[in-house]
Amino acid sequence: MSSSLSPASRAASADAAPTSPSLAALTPTRRLLVAIAFWGNLVCQMGIIVTGGVVRLTGSGLGCSTWPNCEPGQFSPTTSNPTGFRAFIEFGNRSLTGVLSIFAILLLVAAVAWLRFKGRSFVVLAIMPLVGTLVQAIVGMAIVKLDLHPGVVAPHFLISIALVVVSTMLVARLYEGDGPRRPAVPRPVLAVALALAVVGAAVLVLGTVVTSSGPHSGDAEATLRTGLDPRTVSWLHADSVMLFCGLLVGMLLVLHLIRARTHARRAAWTLVVITVLQAVIGYTQYFTALPAVLVGFHMAGAALFTASITWLVTTMWTWQGAPMSNAETTARTIEVTP
Repeated sequence: MSSSLSPASRAASADAAPTSPSLAALTPTRRLLVAIAFWGNLVCQMGIIVTGGVVRLTGSGLGCSTWPNCEPGQFSPTTSNPTGFRAFIEFGNRSLTGVLSIFAILLLVAAVAWLRFKGRSFVVLAIMPLVGTLVQAIVGMAIVKLDLHPGVVAPHFLISIALVVVSTMLVARLYEGDGPRRPAVPRPVLAVALALAVVGAAVLVLGTVVTSSGPHSGDAEATLRTGLDPRTVSWLHADSVMLFCGLLVGMLLVLHLIRARTHARRAAWTLVVITVLQAVIGYTQYFTALPAVLVGFHMAGAALFTASITWLVTTMWTWQGAPMSNAETTARTIEVTP
């Protein structure tokens, strides 16, 4: 018995050959630079949420009285600043915007120069971190000019949350395939995942309302609040968390029942762990009069919570090549001849 390929099989095999670019086809140096740009952007977008929390919780929101200078005629703070160490905390958070801009530019350059084969939508997504970072700088200026008005501070946090979503999607897409997007799970499961994302967004928005109604305004002399009752909005926030947990348990069970992709189940379990930790920290801070340290951990957890939801939802789609049709499968079958 000998084996050979028919002309149709040979043509199909040639079509199947990796003639288009891919992440694996990049040189090791370029792959390293891409990883640094994409992961560095994500870490910094999450990190600025933490440093922003430090600014708020130490009362350093007005540590610098103007923008972009720290004080009139003085770009950076000095030991003679009237606000003392708070000026350095506030200015340090501002300076991180420059680091974010560098990573956002590197990410965009890498996407345009080496990753265009991932599609136009991927390149458009890669533009958003840079645009969002520039918008955040403008909002930061408005916060200082408006003396930490909660109507500006809350959007400042939520824009950072949106940038974490985009940055997580970019990292997830980086290691996915390069084909057209298609669902990786049945439509009902996809609907549950989207509902989970919507409720998760509500949890985060209500969390900002809770903070804006509480004692941590961002500056010891700032008295502006939302006017809402902290206890009432805290319980609304807790109710949204309970609804989210119910959806998450259902999602976890379904993913195991349908034997979803391994990294989808891993993403779901990661989100379970982060949600439980966030709930423990949230209830503890509520019943212990909102100590600044716990509030800070809760804000850091919000960044991880956001990234985990995004990762899970992204796994509901795949960019791997579509399954072969029956005709393609037949064409690629090795013919056995005597």
